Amino acid sequence: MNPILARFQDQPALIDEGHSAWLEGCLTAVAERLGEIEKAGDSDGFWFSEDDYRSRYRPYVVKNGILHVPVKGVLLNDFPYTIGGYATGYEYIWQAIKRGLDDSMVKGIALIVNSGGGMVAGNFDLVDRIYAARGIKPIRAFAAEHAYSAAYNIFAATDHGTVARTGGVGSIGVVVTHFEYSKMFDEAGIAINIIRSKPGKMEGNPYEKLSEGARERIQERVDEFHKQFVAMVARNRSMDVKAVDATGAHTFMAQQAIENGLADEVGALDDAITAFEATFSEGDEQMAEITQAELDTAVAAALVTGKEQGKAEGKAEGIKEGAAGERARVVAILGHDNAKERPKAALAAALDTDMSAEQASKFLGNLNAEVAPVSDVGAPKGMLKAAMRGSENPEVGASDTDDGKSSEMSRAEKALLMTKGPAH
Repeated sequence: MNPILARFQDQPALIDEGHSAWLEGCLTAVAERLGEIEKAGDSDGFWFSEDDYRSRYRPYVVKNGILHVPVKGVLLNDFPYTIGGYATGYEYIWQAIKRGLDDSMVKGIALIVNSGGGMVAGNFDLVDRIYAARGIKPIRAFAAEHAYSAAYNIFAATDHGTVARTGGVGSIGVVVTHFEYSKMFDEAGIAINIIRSKPGKMEGNPYEKLSEGARERIQERVDEFHKQFVAMVARNRSMDVKAVDATGAHTFMAQQAIENGLADEVGALDDAITAFEATFSEGDEQMAEITQAELDTAVAAALVTGKEQGKAEGKAEGIKEGAAGERARVVAILGHDNAKERPKAALAAALDTDMSAEQASKFLGNLNAEVAPVSDVGAPKGMLKAAMRGSENPEVGASDTDDGKSSEMSRAEKALLMTKGPAH
């Protein structure tokens, strides 16, 4: 049996259902070339020199400042090559993108896609890496014809996706093809005896009828991968998860893809590439090279995000959002009507508790007005200054000579300033 095709048997795959014959044909062509690739050996690094015939399997083509990366044929894990329109390895795609990000002569990266899909293994990690690289340099995808399933996941991870008017995208779903030969063996008079240490061992093998338990476990895997696939597309295309799932793993022609949010533009490949080149004027300075450490950091962060199905936004973003939320909470508490006659209690609720603005307003509303309310809302004289001594900005607030009248800033404003922290 074709060793490459065998990778798909009984394994979850990201393949459009209408491309089974295409899959077999492509991988038959790849198998015929495996001997040549294996015999050629490898280079000291990943790339071959341009005059080395082996460079055809790892092309690095830059035209007018745009790196062209093929995403064609069956997409394979643990396959660091691209073979014409028959197959492309996830490792090759990433190595090409990574080199382009680090190449000062490359202003933008174009993924040229024409694929009915490929393996689950390796696809999600590649997509997270591409997503992490967004913003470093422009990365666009061009579906010269089809970008289905595994290929669409890659397409969706870029900044912008263009589809040829005769092309299509989608097929956001997962499939397992299980072969069963039990009837064939019965008719041939061949009995298969399987001795198991546990009932579940070798469950789902091709020699016996598929049991309900085995079917359920396979379905669980398919459903979980589908859930992750949908979440990644939703994140990368800024779509609602339900909207992505509602595509029902169907494929869509170019204009349909624009309408349902799966693509950005309809256009011929040559025209779209020319338009991409035009976004970089000749007078532009070359983009700064990204260091390997910076790239590795970005990729590592995105991998964590992907593995948590796009829910984790990253430590830095979380801190930023948390600080903004805290400032809004404090402002809401001190600015509420119930705080006007209870400034001391309001300040304590804002700074010394984790009550929400709504909870604090109810709490303050149940308190009596303070005996000696001050005319300007905020901390009593000296309270703010004492609090500031323990902060990162001890000088923010009233000066030592402030008599409470010379400053135009009210104590409430100073209290709010304290919550903002150091300026950046």
